[in-house]
Amino acid sequence: MKPPRIPPMAAAIIQNAFFAVDGIAFTELAACLHCGGTVTGHDTKEKQFAVITDEGTSRTIHVKVKRFRCRECGRLCYADEPFYPDTRIGSPVIDLCVTLSATMPAGRAARVLEAMGVIVDRTSCLLYAKKHPGDIPTADVFGMRLPFSVLSLANLAALVPEGERVAGADMLAACGYPSGRRLPVVTHAPGQQEHVPHQGSDSD
Repeated sequence: MKPPRIPPMAAAIIQNAFFAVDGIAFTELAACLHCGGTVTGHDTKEKQFAVITDEGTSRTIHVKVKRFRCRECGRLCYADEPFYPDTRIGSPVIDLCVTLSATMPAGRAARVLEAMGVIVDRTSCLLYAKKHPGDIPTADVFGMRLPFSVLSLANLAALVPEGERVAGADMLAACGYPSGRRLPVVTHAPGQQEHVPHQGSDSD
């Protein structure tokens, strides 16, 4: 089977967005996610954000997320982070899975992702598409529909001086604060056609 044909600029946008994420630390949490109590720092965990292919070699992109312990209920909470609740890969990767799976079978979506340099298996694509149906803002870019979270990350990466990382707070805003289940504020470059789903209340 021939690999999907992907516009080179679309693949470059995604690669640049994810490379810029590697090593970012997320350290802020206003209150306990369980009871709203006061929290104190506990430790820091490294989490897998994405697996990408870099010139034929697999590379795992990690971020660092601080954990806090609540002084009232004693439970542990992660800082605000670029992950949807109960998921193990970065929210922009899931946004790509959902966006692609809206127009093609999950198996083909996984192959398109691989052609873009992003490794996600077919089963994961299918599960994410079912869990997050129709709530991903997108734009048409280079003949493809891409999530705003990915485009926003790529824009941030382009503005960061060489050798520096994207700020954690800026990344969370670009991703729409996924750990808090908020959708991103939709902005788009001239010439992009946006697709903004209904943003009703979250029933999860």
